[in-house]
Amino acid sequence: MAAAEVADTQLMLGVGLIEKDTNGEVLWVWCYPSTTATLRNLLLRKCCLTDENKLLHPFVFGQYRRTWFYITTIEVPDSSILKKVTHFSIVLTAKDFNPEKYAAFTRILCRMYLKHGSPVKMMESYIAVLTKGICQSEENGSFLSKDFDARKAYLAGSIKGYVAGFVDLEVSNRPDLYDVFVNLAESEITIAPLAKEAMAMGKLHKEMGQLIVQSAEDPEKSESHVIQDIALKTREIFTNLAPFSEVSADGEKRVLNLEALKQKRFPPATENFLYHLAAAEQMLKI
Repeated sequence: MAAAEVADTQLMLGVGLIEKDTNGEVLWVWCYPSTTATLRNLLLRKCCLTDENKLLHPFVFGQYRRTWFYITTIEVPDSSILKKVTHFSIVLTAKDFNPEKYAAFTRILCRMYLKHGSPVKMMESYIAVLTKGICQSEENGSFLSKDFDARKAYLAGSIKGYVAGFVDLEVSNRPDLYDVFVNLAESEITIAPLAKEAMAMGKLHKEMGQLIVQSAEDPEKSESHVIQDIALKTREIFTNLAPFSEVSADGEKRVLNLEALKQKRFPPATENFLYHLAAAEQMLKI
């Protein structure tokens, strides 16, 4: 196996199974390898099976402490051998951002569990992908890890932020659904407890926030002037990344030199901001 393929297969961290039984109970029933109680509880909240409104979200993904999670959930048909299960979720955790790849793989694992009713076949396929980058099945479909380019995933997702709009204010009481909640009607911004560490404000955050507020409140400034102010400030912030960037191996663009950034010993909030800024601009080494 080529070095690039070996590196790619080593990106997966684990696989898990969550079930909702005919009594309405939602249980974490299996995982490989083991996982922490904190992450397990987070994934139980993120899968839609615990929602009282019974809305089914076929695929969700997110990140928690630099670990990406991907969850595919399906309803069990009457024809399945899973007679005591109404729904289940397959969870994959990984080091990399690639929703398309992991959505495809979890769909295959779902079909396997529907057919066999046992995690054994799922674990076999997981280990096959983990070690060889491929699993093949005429009945459930084939998966080849190298078919999914990480660079295309970042371009497709643009990693600049995932935004959803809601008209139901009840969403504000569901911090498991968001990192930042903006209530336009009340002019309020709420940060979910689990996101507070990642969202800690540093000097750069505050400068940008103050600029936006002051510019927007200035009655003499038009919308175009506000946009210009923000654009100028954005360019100014980008200059903070320049000393910590270098030309990529292929010479096509500049990428973040993470070691140089860490050596500067910025406050954690500032370092975190600059790192995510680099991610948003596709400046991370892939």
